[in-house]
Amino acid sequence: MNYSPEFALLNIDKPLGWTSHDVVAIVRRETRIKKIGHAGTLDPLATGVLMLCLGQATRLSEYVMGHPKIYEAQVCLGIETTTYDTEGEIVATNDTPISREQVEALLPQFRGDIQQVPPIYSAIKQGGKKLYEIARKGQGDTVELTPRPVTIYDLEIMMWDFPTFRLRVHCSPGTYIRSLAFDLGRILGVGAHLAGLRRVASGPFTTDNAIDLEVFREAIRQGTWQQYLLPPEMALQEFPRIDLDESQSRAVQNGVWLNEVSLNAADLLRAYDDRGKFLAILEPIAEQPGRWKPLKVFNH
Repeated sequence: MNYSPEFALLNIDKPLGWTSHDVVAIVRRETRIKKIGHAGTLDPLATGVLMLCLGQATRLSEYVMGHPKIYEAQVCLGIETTTYDTEGEIVATNDTPISREQVEALLPQFRGDIQQVPPIYSAIKQGGKKLYEIARKGQGDTVELTPRPVTIYDLEIMMWDFPTFRLRVHCSPGTYIRSLAFDLGRILGVGAHLAGLRRVASGPFTTDNAIDLEVFREAIRQGTWQQYLLPPEMALQEFPRIDLDESQSRAVQNGVWLNEVSLNAADLLRAYDDRGKFLAILEPIAEQPGRWKPLKVFNH
């Protein structure tokens, strides 16, 4: 089934060396869709799932970004860099041998809810400026980095070949894998940096339903690219579905609250009109059980 490019999602398998903005610019220019944004930045040295929101789906970016992530990370022990990855300058080296068992013994302290200090080279803002802008001016020492709560649901070593090893990380959005590599190196006393990163999943969006960028560009040239578009409501699968009749659909389109909705959902609802088309996100009225109001309405 083909979805409208004015209201759809696109899962691109981002290639190495491209910025997330590069990918958006290419897709915007070659599809001639004016309104496109990415949901969840990947660094140039990272590959994998990069979600693009097309047209009205840009209004769903917060839900697309809000899913837990799964990464495969290549960590290199014995070398510490300014950026915590291969792009930065080397600031320390240590060739002390480390065993897989030593790293395995540390992993439990990183699982669960933890406080993580983000890297100075990050897009987090402080005082209205992005941290990496401050760092590039040589003023990184003036910034006090504040730990942020993140959750690591699972963490396991997939491959060991000292001084490198591969980690599979299942984590909450906002987790910095570079910081995880840095922290592991510091605790081991030898330093470490992130040597490679692949995002294999962001909620329901995985590398299995992603399309290689060059394959997608060829599909644009062939006029078959719309087959790769995904339904926007795929980002909302955790919310219950409600099917509206014709009068309810009109009411929601006009911003009218719904009465006597017999669903005990505490959070949000995905509302579909009488033709089965995704119409809106509804939120409950806290003081009035059974009443729901349109949070976002989509015209397509």
